[in-house]
Amino acid sequence: MEWRGRRQSDNVEDRQGQGGGLGGSPFGRGGGFSLPVGRRSGGLSIGTIIFLVVIYLIFKAMGIDLVQVMDGGSTGYDQSDQQNGGSQTASTDEMTAFVKTVLAETEDTWQGIFQAQGRTYDDPTLVLFRGQTRSACGAASAASGPFYCPEDQKVYLDTAFFEKLSNRFGASGDFAEAYVVAHEVGHHVQNQLGILPKFNEARQRMSEADANKMSVRVELQADCFAGIWGKYTQQKGILDAGDLEEALNAAQQIGDDTLQKQTQGYVVPDSFNHGTSAQRVKWFKQGFDNGQLSACDTFSGPV
Repeated sequence: MEWRGRRQSDNVEDRQGQGGGLGGSPFGRGGGFSLPVGRRSGGLSIGTIIFLVVIYLIFKAMGIDLVQVMDGGSTGYDQSDQQNGGSQTASTDEMTAFVKTVLAETEDTWQGIFQAQGRTYDDPTLVLFRGQTRSACGAASAASGPFYCPEDQKVYLDTAFFEKLSNRFGASGDFAEAYVVAHEVGHHVQNQLGILPKFNEARQRMSEADANKMSVRVELQADCFAGIWGKYTQQKGILDAGDLEEALNAAQQIGDDTLQKQTQGYVVPDSFNHGTSAQRVKWFKQGFDNGQLSACDTFSGPV
């Protein structure tokens, strides 16, 4: 993707390097709409967590850092890190510039589409963070994955997710990363069109299984909207050979069935809430091939 030298969006809130307390869920008030990240089951009880925190604080007061002890005495920032600080900063700056450019491209696309329909498109804000932060929908963390919060109309993206996308999910390439941003912006488009408010209201009356089925349709439409953005980007002549394949591979790798097979060895279709790999590829391609909102009706007929 030929993104360098193009306009960068001003609608990016950079919280990288800032700490942020956690609390609540990224699917809290109003609900967030995220990419799946293949969470594994299991966890610690509240009592166990409190006990471990107390033990940690006792040793901390004695001048012993258990984190460093368990990590073999490493502080996580040694001399080699210090020497590589410049390159790490440069890498972060480049990634930030990339995200700002992709966001700007989505703004141009959706402003044009909305204007053609006599509508006004209000740009979303994209929050870049590292580790954890807060949103109007609850906690945002690396574990939650990228997500859109309709309550504050912001996209939340942990800057480490692109590394996970490539290293863990096998979906490398700048257009694969751009697809992630465009998918979450697709949820903002749904919010602007009134689709998300209707879904959030309706799912309060649904069973969990029915809500999951409807959620799949919402997510697949966001994939289709991402495909529409991809079509407009192609028409600008800024896609490289192989870019479309990168996005389709990303859609393939983060399908519910593929992730469940990787994390637990079997699939539970009733728990799907984003769509299978085949469905995600199909609907991104549908948007890319047609470039029209009318081509993204995932709520009529089979998906």
